[in-house]
Amino acid sequence: MKILGVEFAPLRIPLERRLQTAAVFYYCTNFIFFGFSMLFLWIYLFFTNYYFVSLLYLAWFIYDHKTCCQGGRRLEWLRRWRIWKYFANYFPVKMIKTADFDPNKNYILGYHPHGIMCYGAFSCFATEATNFSEVFPGITPRILTLEGQFWFPFHREHILSTGACAATKESIEWNLTREGKGNALILVVGGASEALDAHPGRASLVLKRRKGFVRLAIKHGASLVPVFGFGENDLFDQLDNPPGSSLRKIQDRLKTYLGFSLPIVHGRGIFQYNFGMLPYRKPINVIIGKPIDVERNPKPTEEEVSKLHQRY
Repeated sequence: MKILGVEFAPLRIPLERRLQTAAVFYYCTNFIFFGFSMLFLWIYLFFTNYYFVSLLYLAWFIYDHKTCCQGGRRLEWLRRWRIWKYFANYFPVKMIKTADFDPNKNYILGYHPHGIMCYGAFSCFATEATNFSEVFPGITPRILTLEGQFWFPFHREHILSTGACAATKESIEWNLTREGKGNALILVVGGASEALDAHPGRASLVLKRRKGFVRLAIKHGASLVPVFGFGENDLFDQLDNPPGSSLRKIQDRLKTYLGFSLPIVHGRGIFQYNFGMLPYRKPINVIIGKPIDVERNPKPTEEEVSKLHQRY
């Protein structure tokens, strides 16, 4: 049904689809607003009769702030929430396995592309929506994200519960040396820079100069696994921002100061299909490649790193 050029959703939509939309709305609002809103709430409570809540949380944070770099604090029951099934089925997200993983080895999975909000990576590795534990028995996935995400009060607890850890050298080395075997660390290699190139029908990757994860794989003998989310870039329309344009220069400058990028995008709304903050319903097929076995070398040379990076 169209009114003034806006295409509205039909009134009669199956409950299943409404629940899928609600699940994605929850994720989007959480991703964009929850961290800052919890920070403001924490500050606000200091000026109320409930100031002790903020003080107690501050004490907890000081005690617990390193957890994001020391294996995290996953909660399997939260990873198995029914809401995540609705979330993944909205697009839908499909995880495709091409090879078995050995539970006696550790792995670094490079996810490409970043897209706008990493919907494919989140569905497959931060939840059990695509049944990761059944498809890869004996493997514990830990998705890596910006360390700054773990500085937001209350919000950090939610992120930690999905099994997420900080995307830092310290965190990666801890997980590869102190958490035993059967660990799969999922790194969105292109990061914030790649989000600015997330345009429908394109797959521009930031990879050529990203060699740190390869170096760590050699240092600790972790197998490298390329992962590609086909359809990840098709979920939003982004304002044209080619490298060198005025908009791109502003976005790059803001990324330098903030640590994250600010792509200008739009998708669909809850009740109409033309504009809004929700992604379009387009399939995401996450292909998990065959592991590249890596021989451990505590002091890898630049030649070794470049050779493995090229192979990857």
